Amino acid sequence: MRVAGIGFRQAASLASLADALARAGSADALATSPAKADAPVMRALAAQTGLPLIAVEVAGIATPTRSPRILARHGTGSLAEAAALAALGPGARIVAPRVISQDGTATAAIAEGDPA
Repeated sequence: MRVAGIGFRQAASLASLADALARAGSADALATSPAKADAPVMRALAAQTGLPLIAVEVAGIATPTRSPRILARHGTGSLAEAAALAALGPGARIVAPRVISQDGTATAAIAEGDPA
């Protein structure tokens, strides 16, 4: 199974999230933090893609990418990478590292593995 982890700024649009997802690649589900899963733009992305949306805790998950700003806010180096990994559980691996939407307001990463 492939899960796309999604991170985004408050100003991100549906087009921004869709752009980040397209840059990352195909997935069977979407994942993000619980607070972001409730955002209308995230729900709109799930509806547009027809993919299930998984809300996961991301703090403390080691990621290949390390953003100091995201580390301070979410307790992980990349919200997108951490969400993708957390949704799949132990043994998951990043197959598409974090990419950024053209406007810089959304990120996506793809992890692969067996759901926990």
